Formats: sequence, C-alpha cells, structure tokens
Amino acid sequence: MAAHRKPKQRPYTGSAARTAATLAFAGAATAAALPGSAHADPAPTTAQVRAEVDRLYREAEVATEQYNGAKVKAAAVARSVDALRDEAARRTERLNAAREGLGSYAAAQYRAGGLDPALQLALSSDPDQYLQRASYVERAGERRATEVRTVQRQVADVAQVRAEAAGQLSELATRQAALKKHKATVRARLAEARRLLAGLSPAERASYDASESGRGDAHADRSAPRGAGRAPNARAAEAVAFAYTALGKPYVWGATGPSSFDCSGLTQAAWRAAGVSLPRTTYTQINAGQRVPRSELAPGDLVFFYSGISHVGLYIGNGQMIHAPRPGAPVRIAPIDQMPFAGAARVA
Repeated sequence: MAAHRKPKQRPYTGSAARTAATLAFAGAATAAALPGSAHADPAPTTAQVRAEVDRLYREAEVATEQYNGAKVKAAAVARSVDALRDEAARRTERLNAAREGLGSYAAAQYRAGGLDPALQLALSSDPDQYLQRASYVERAGERRATEVRTVQRQVADVAQVRAEAAGQLSELATRQAALKKHKATVRARLAEARRLLAGLSPAERASYDASESGRGDAHADRSAPRGAGRAPNARAAEAVAFAYTALGKPYVWGATGPSSFDCSGLTQAAWRAAGVSLPRTTYTQINAGQRVPRSELAPGDLVFFYSGISHVGLYIGNGQMIHAPRPGAPVRIAPIDQMPFAGAARVA
C-alpha cells in the first residue's frame, strides 16, 4: 500500500504573492494593535516634562524679546511715516498756494497781452509813462520767473517726500510681518507647554508646582528691601524699591506694567520709575550701561542670562535678583545662580 505523502507547496508568484504579503502585513498590524502585543512608549516623567516645559518657555522668551524689538522698530517706522505724511501735506499746501498765485498772474497776462508792445507805445499818450511801466513789467517778469522756479523745486520736494513715505510704508509692512511671526512663535511655544502640563496627573502637577514655588519668593515684603546690599546711588535704590513693589504681579509677555510684566518690561519699568529710560529688549539693555563683572555686582544692576541674552533681572544684593520668570510664575526674588549667567550692566 502506497504511503501518503504531504504534497509539496509551490511558492506564490504574481498576484498571489502580493495578496499573501498584504494579508501577512495586516495580520502583523492587527497583532501589534492588540493589548499586550506591543509596548507603548512610557509616559514622560515629571522631571522630563519640567525639562521640556523649561525649554519651551526659554524659546518663548527668546521670541518675546524679538517681538518686543520688532514692536519698537515698527512703532518708530510708523511715526516716521506719519511725520513724512504731515510734511508732504504742508509742502503740498505751500505748492498749491504758489500755483494759485502764478495762475492769477498768467490769466492777467493773457487778458492784457492782446496788443503788441510797439503798438501800445504808439497809442500811449505819455511815452515816458509807458517806458516806466514797461520797466515795471520786466522786473515783475523776473520775479515771476523766480516764482516759477520755486514752484518747480517745491514739486520735486513734494515728490521726494512722498517717495520717502512710500519706502517707509514698505519697511513698516516688513516690520509688521516680523511682529506677526514672533507673536505666532510665542503663542505656539506657550500652547505646547500648557499641553504638556495638562498631561500630568494631579500628583505630578502638585510636584511640579511645588518645585516651581521653590525657585523663588513672590511673597516677600514689598514695602522695603530687607537683607539686600546697599545701592550705589539714589536712582539705583529707587529702581530696586520699584521692583519690590512689583513682587507677585503676573508675567505677561510683551507687558511693561503697571499690572503685569515680562522680564525686560520689569527692568525697564523699574528704571523708568527712577527717571532713567532703558531700551525695551534684553539684548539692547545689556548695552545701556557700563559692563560690570559678577564679583562687583551692586543693587540696581541689570543681570542677564543665557547665551542669547534672552532673560534679565534686577540685582538686589546677596546673590539675589527680582525678575519676571515666565508665564504662570509671578515676579519674584530668586538667586542669580539659578540660570546660566551671561553678564551684567550698571545703568547709573
């Protein structure tokens, strides 16, 4: 009796091979989707979320300072455009008045210009009087020629001012586009930070908030500096005193007070209270005074952080500063070694 043999399987070819491969892939995908069949990426730890949120806040602060700078430049260009428009209007008004004067003279000449000068002399009862009048007319003609040249120059001046205004308008559009770009970057980074924080469990969020509250004191006495060093002059003391009154007020990007601040907005407002005008951004404020080494810091000095000079605080002595940290963290006292130190400047 013949033995039963297992029939030899032939390899799939053509469309059969493609169908088999598709089914195998689908089966593998289904198996991967089943519970326990594959390991999902573990949720980030609180420390990892904190590190990522800090990175996003730093990027948002860089974009905030760029936004502040673009806003200042756009405002300056807008003022320039307004001034040029006013100047063009004034020059146009003077030009129109000069044109009207020339128009009246031209009309009078047209009405009186029908007789040949020799015939006017022949018909004149007083030739001497005619010659005298002719002399007046000649001198008047010279004055009118000067007026014509003046009008021509005024036309060119008005055209030049209008061209300058058009160029400034083009620059303004560029500045406004940059402003919009930086604003979008800030909002995107802050939205991503909020999304990460919202993914924490209540216990993790409480741990995160506790660690944040340990980064500084937003509830210190606002009435007077205590435990701080001696300010080098009265203005520096006034700036420090103002910063103390701002403790606990919220961080709002782009804000310069009085109810909220960003980092450079706080330092600008503090020195403004002392009668000193600082530029708006961190990377311009660092050049607003004399550079001082860290070992020689005094209350009122501006202290800057990170390689891009993206954060600033007001030094109050004993290694401490008052600064506006980031969204969700109010103006507070914090140690200056909390962030990478980049330099310091003494304003007055």
